[in-house]
Amino acid sequence: MTKAWIVEENQIDQVSLLKNESLFNVANGYIGIRGNFEEGYPADKVSIRGNYINAFYEEATITYGEKAFGFPETLQKIVNVMDGQTVFVTIGEERVNLFEGELKDLKRFVNLKEGYYTRQIHWVSPRGKEVKIDITRLASFTTLELFAIHYHIEKINFDEEVIIESVIDGNVENYTNPNDPRVGASHAQLLNIVKVAEENQVLQVVGETKVSKLQVALTTTHRTNCEAGIEVDVAEKSIAARYTFDKGNAVIEFTKYNVYTDTRRHTDPVAEGICLIKQVSEQGFETIKEAQKVYLDTFWEVADIEILGDEALQQGLRFNIYQLLQGVGKDQVSNIGAKGLSGEGYEGHYFWDTEIYVMPFFTLCNPEIAKQLLRYRYHILDEARARAKELGHRKGAAYAWRTITGKECSAYFPAGTAQYHINGDIAYTYIQYYLATGDQAFIKDFGLEVICETARIWLEIGHFQKGLFRIDAVTGPDEYTAIVNNNYYTNQLAKYNLSTVGKWVKELEETDPEALKAICEKISLTQEELDSFERASENMYLPYDEERGICAQDDSFLSKAVWDFENTPKENYPLLLYYHPLTIYRYQVLKQADVVLSHFLLEDDVDLEAIKKSYDYYEKITTHDSSLSCAIYSIVASKIGYEDKAYKYFIETARLDLDNTHNNTKDGVHIANMGGTWMAIVYGFAGLRIKKDHISLEPKLPAKWDGLSFTFLHKGAKIKVKMQKDKTILEVFTTQSIQIKVKGVMYLVEEDTVLEI
Repeated sequence: MTKAWIVEENQIDQVSLLKNESLFNVANGYIGIRGNFEEGYPADKVSIRGNYINAFYEEATITYGEKAFGFPETLQKIVNVMDGQTVFVTIGEERVNLFEGELKDLKRFVNLKEGYYTRQIHWVSPRGKEVKIDITRLASFTTLELFAIHYHIEKINFDEEVIIESVIDGNVENYTNPNDPRVGASHAQLLNIVKVAEENQVLQVVGETKVSKLQVALTTTHRTNCEAGIEVDVAEKSIAARYTFDKGNAVIEFTKYNVYTDTRRHTDPVAEGICLIKQVSEQGFETIKEAQKVYLDTFWEVADIEILGDEALQQGLRFNIYQLLQGVGKDQVSNIGAKGLSGEGYEGHYFWDTEIYVMPFFTLCNPEIAKQLLRYRYHILDEARARAKELGHRKGAAYAWRTITGKECSAYFPAGTAQYHINGDIAYTYIQYYLATGDQAFIKDFGLEVICETARIWLEIGHFQKGLFRIDAVTGPDEYTAIVNNNYYTNQLAKYNLSTVGKWVKELEETDPEALKAICEKISLTQEELDSFERASENMYLPYDEERGICAQDDSFLSKAVWDFENTPKENYPLLLYYHPLTIYRYQVLKQADVVLSHFLLEDDVDLEAIKKSYDYYEKITTHDSSLSCAIYSIVASKIGYEDKAYKYFIETARLDLDNTHNNTKDGVHIANMGGTWMAIVYGFAGLRIKKDHISLEPKLPAKWDGLSFTFLHKGAKIKVKMQKDKTILEVFTTQSIQIKVKGVMYLVEEDTVLEI
């Protein structure tokens, strides 16, 4: 196994411990467990001990100093559920503690290829007892409820009894930090324990949220390789099983099987947990581990990207892709949070990050997961319709800026609710999925309904003036500018959303008129409304500054003073932590890509010279205070021929969490940035674009690399791209005709083919 498939980090200082809790999380899209030491740390060490279920939430009242109509009443927050990690090992009378005695060796690593995390310990106790312990844990991709921990204990120089105490701890709370808006600021005690029980060595603790009244059951059992005495201690909020192994057992194998079940997905979490724990524990840890490998073999066959010439970047890229798979929800009630399932940053909420930064990877590498993410947005469509009415709209759906179940959780509307572009982001992703897959059943089942309801909002918040359709009082992706008229990005995506409704309607008229009729009746879609969509799209106002030759971010942005970057101390970034929003709003300063992002997503609507000039202008005033920014600047730099900048910005994304460059990996990994890393390679260096009737590639191999290869799926075809210094090779596996344009030349491929260009 090469180093590029292994992420290893062995430091146990305070900063490293917290960072590694995020890096070494094990998750599968349903459950996520932070990489804490099973036995915990000494009292003087800070830990964020986390165990999460995707979309399992509690509600809490939002407190306002001054409240106005339509402000959200409550927020939702991911719950730190019962802790199934805890295991204590005692040799003789001494409990294993890496911060006492002599730590002769420690290795901590995650195996990205096979899907597990291991901690290898070689420890000598204060009284001289020497022991080696290997601890391996995984969250199963084949049984999503399962989190398993396996201990291999080898005695070196003693023959005394060993006690292994396994605990389910229900006395848990969420992490808060009142000084950082990116982390939850309040509401730590979210879970009541309603049941603690044991029967036939099956332990179970059941918790219930105090307000949302959701239940979660953690069911646990154990398997060992040798006889042991067993005692069970049932307490008010926890339960412990103590296994005593007599002298003479030189090697002890011990596996802890944890199954999480909850009422959002399971009819009876208590009964289903007991049934499931029996099934998984009978399989054995090695069988479960092998199933993990088989699953990942299939995943990596398409998802892997190979970089020749830089092993550290290769490792960073694979780590990022692996985290996307670990964090993404695989059912229609969940999505992927800004931190995946690795931490509580942003309270487990789902943002536009999914659509713009994560969906591209899954659309092209695992369209089945992509479709589940699209189904999630359809699943919460009624909540979006209700939110639209709260905002005073007669029709349409206004998707929440940050949410878990679809309800708006953002209390600060200038940088939350005002970001109507999330409707355009969702519509854009629906359209891109269809272009990439040709899945017409998806249009009939729910796709047309969603893009129609999102399009209706533009007619609600926009108006015609002097023959042009204008959209006022919105906030674009640049959250350092708020409540503006005609944000270029928003208007551009609105135009795309509006124009596509009519195209999909016409397509269904030709292929399935009965399905179209049913959809129109369901959502009361009329020809008059379709005509309104088309008229607004064709006359959409897109701000343009003639003097500078650039697309203006909004009607007023270019008239503001430019932020004084020269006299802003480096320690005052990110600006949002050191300056009042009003101060920031008065200046030309960007948190992240805005106009430049629109030029990537919808590049065909703007000529190359305008894209270049816009890039040159906005780059100078962008702080990249958001981890979402650098990937986009890398992609567009590749587009306009700035190869050095493309590489520079890519480097900023590739190892952001592994190297903790933003100093906040402790709160969870940066999922959108990880998706952006993949995009910077595939959309940036390879120049991939998905068009209506073909795919296009403009390969530009970075000078520092010897080669680059990746694979993607398109309408049933599998395409492997191998970029070398002097040529590009395409291996196309297809049973139907597809068109591929490479460096401006169109190729018609009708069967399995190798193209050398």
